[in-house]
Amino acid sequence: MHVVLVEPEIPPNTGNIARTCAATRTHLHLVEPLGFSVSDRYLKRAGVDYWDFVDMQVHPDWQSVVDQLGDPAHWYYFSSHSQKLYTAPQYGPDAVLVFGRESTGLPSYLMERYPDAFYVIPMDSRVRSLNLANSVAIVVYEALRQQNFWLAHE
Repeated sequence: MHVVLVEPEIPPNTGNIARTCAATRTHLHLVEPLGFSVSDRYLKRAGVDYWDFVDMQVHPDWQSVVDQLGDPAHWYYFSSHSQKLYTAPQYGPDAVLVFGRESTGLPSYLMERYPDAFYVIPMDSRVRSLNLANSVAIVVYEALRQQNFWLAHE
C-alpha cells in the first residue's frame, strides 16, 4: 500500500506515520512543500530507529506522485468533509491512501476532481479533526484488516 501526505506540516506527526509505515510495509510519499526538513531531529526522533525500514519518497508536487502511482481517480482520500465512512471501500494491497496537511486538510481541487473518492473517520461533531498520525494508523489498519492482516502470517 501507499500513504500519501500532501504538504504535511508537523515533524512528529510525519515521524509517527513513518513508524506506522515501517511496521506495515506501507510506502510513504510526502508531497512538497513540507513544513519541515526531512532531516529535522523531531521527525527522526518520532520515527525512532525504524527509518531503515521506511520506504519514503519526497515529491516536488502532486503531479510527481500521480506520474509514479497512476490514476488518482482510483485512490482514497480522507477528510472530515465527507459523509462516506472509511470502512466502506474494499482496500487492496496496492491501495493509495491520501491525507492532507494538519491545518487545512486536502486541497479543495482534489475534492472537486474526485468527490466520490472521499471518506471520513467518524468523530464527535465538537471535534474538528483527529491527529494526522492517528488518522493514518486507523485507515492503514482497516485496510490490513480487510486483507486478513497478511503481516501476521510472515
